[in-house]
Order: sequence, then C-alpha cells, then structure tokens
Amino acid sequence: MFDTPKGLTAPPLSGAPRTGLCTDCGVSRMGDGKACGRACQFIQPDYEGLESRVHGRAGGGEGDEAFFGVTQTMLRARLAPPAPGAQWTGLTTALAAELLRSGAVDAVLATAPDPADRWAPRPVIVTDPEAMADCRGMRMGFGPLLALLEPARAAGYRRLAVVGIPCQVYALRAIEAELGLERLYVIGTPCSDNTTTARFHDFLALLDEHPETVSYLEFRADYRVELRFDDGRKPRFIPFLKLPISDLPADFFPMTCKTCVDYTNRLADITVGYMAGDGDQWLIVRNARGAEMLKALGDRVATRPLTDKGRRDAAVQGFLANTERAAGGLPLRRMPDWVRPIVAWLQPRTGPRGLEFARARVEMKAIETILHLRRAHPARIKNMVPAHVWRVAARYGLVPGADERRD
Repeated sequence: MFDTPKGLTAPPLSGAPRTGLCTDCGVSRMGDGKACGRACQFIQPDYEGLESRVHGRAGGGEGDEAFFGVTQTMLRARLAPPAPGAQWTGLTTALAAELLRSGAVDAVLATAPDPADRWAPRPVIVTDPEAMADCRGMRMGFGPLLALLEPARAAGYRRLAVVGIPCQVYALRAIEAELGLERLYVIGTPCSDNTTTARFHDFLALLDEHPETVSYLEFRADYRVELRFDDGRKPRFIPFLKLPISDLPADFFPMTCKTCVDYTNRLADITVGYMAGDGDQWLIVRNARGAEMLKALGDRVATRPLTDKGRRDAAVQGFLANTERAAGGLPLRRMPDWVRPIVAWLQPRTGPRGLEFARARVEMKAIETILHLRRAHPARIKNMVPAHVWRVAARYGLVPGADERRD
C-alpha cells in the first residue's frame, strides 16, 4: 500500500475478473468466490427489490421515474465557484469531500488516475477531504473499485462512501447487508459507455494528431465533444456527428456496455451526471441520504430548474435502425460528408435538450441492450433484462417474446 498524496491509498489488488460478461467491479477479487453469483447485474438483477430496500419503494412505471428511477428531486446544479481541474464543476468530488470533512464517513472509495496513465482507472481509499481533488476527471477502462471493501474494513473503516458507476453500485447494494457497515453513502455517476484504456487511446489518436497531449475529454450537452490539451493549445470542440464512430472496430465497446440495464445509476443515493443538465450538472436526489449530502454543501451549490426541449423520436428511431444493423453484423450507415455540417448545426438548435435528451439516451441504451442480447446471448434475456428496460423500449416496438419473459 502506498500513499500519494496524503490521505489517498491504493492497496494492491489480487484476483482477476470473471470470464464472459464482467466489468470487473471488484467483487470477483474479494475473498468470497461465490459473491459474484449474488451480486452481478449480468446474471439475474433484482432492481425492484433493491430499490425498495435502498429507497423505500421501487421506481415508478410512469413519468420520468420510468426513465431515471426513484426520484425525490431533479435539478440542474453547479458548484460555485467551480473546482479547479474538475470535469464539470467538481460537484461529485465535493459531495464526497464534505462527508469526510464533516466526519460523516471514515473513508471514501473512489477512482483516481493511474500514475503511469492519466486515463487509466486506479481504485483508491480516500481519508483526507483535500485528496478528493485527485479523483477529479474521467477515466476509461474497468476499475475493480469494490475490491477495496476488504482493505477498507480491515483498516477499521465502518462508515463509508462509495463513488461508483452503475454496475459497481448494483453489486455493492447486492452485498451491502453482508458488509457489516455502520453507514454507507453512495454517490453515483451515469454509465459512460466504457471501453478499455488501450482502446480509448486509439480513439484519441483518431481525434487529434497529438493524442498524448489531450488532458480532458467531455461529451457536452450541446452535441459537441470538448478536448483540452496540456501543450498550450486552445480547446477544440468536435460535433458528435463528426466523431469517427464508424471507424471504430466492432468490439470497441465491450458487450457488457452494449447490454447495460442501468444507465442512470438507479441504486445510488444521489446521481450526478450531465445528460439532462443542459450545460450544468444533472442531479437526481433519490432518498434521504442523497438529500442530506446535497444539503451539506449549502450555498456552494447553485441550482436551477431542468429544461425540457425538442423531440427525441427521430434521433432514437435513427439509433434503432443503426443498432439493428450493427447487431446483425452489418456496417453502420454513414451520413454523407456534405450533410454532416448541416445536421451538426441543427442538432443543438432543434434536437432534444435537457430532460428530453436524457430520455433519448435512456431509450437508446434500452434498445441497444435488447438487440445485442438477442444476437449474442439470447438465453440471458429472460433473466438479465429487468422490467424497467422493457417498459422504456416498448415505445419502439421492442417487447419480450414468450421465451424472454421472467416467470
């Protein structure tokens, strides 16, 4: 174990991820070799049961809860002033840092950059609120965060916070009762369509002639990707439509991420993302612990009502058609080059924004999950696809067949 900086430790990890559908959440690296069978969202997830236990009720089948899960409050928010070096404004790390500062928790399990590669995830235990600053920013690749539960408990930490993505949080909730914790706070971020760190470097090389200088990449709500550099160059903004997505290999996104059943981190106490933020961050406060965390930041958080603009239908239908081709092994349809600038100009002006943009992304993930499972793992659909995914996909004619329904 080593400390760098003070209050941030990265215990050595043993074990390995499981074969097949596995995002290496860390459970397979823990002492109980059978825990994966109870914890993995790719086996037989029970979202309604866990939502009822964590939030007091399961997510509704109507309104925006059908898309986003149990909700007390949804807001646009930003940390004021923004934290230096933050991916957005630093709200996620600020929530965790305040839990440490107030003494509400003994430690936070989070993800920092690997010293050898700023894009590679390194699971860490944080005990100093100032050290949360070293966890800012996006990482790409699988990070076995939950493997740190064992060294954290061995160090005597019984009040924990965890900052995690949905597949990590599902597994955490599934084994939460077995951990013997006095208190657990869960700060969730939405899924980020992960890939391996090596493949992400390949993607950067398609975006810029000097990929080693890219220090920041963010998919923005205005349909552009922002790149920042550490060589003094000004930031670049690339419209989504001009991204070289069709040039990526078919397995660039692993099957686990093509079959994600929880894009919005439904089991977190509070979800902090961007999709419905329309330029700000998007907060979903899900229960009393989430409300407690947000309240603790006081007037450091500036909030505004969410926006809800445009229509998602055409975008989602287009995604459905392309995903059907991809799932069938056919190449994606390429938009003619002369059309791209026109559509790129129109998208942020007429396309879905705010809540409508978030609804579109959730529908796209539901569509992608069902189509890719039907092709690659048809026997898994019955147990793996929860009711909330079928409800969202039904709008586009995707309904479970007789052999795809849970008993």
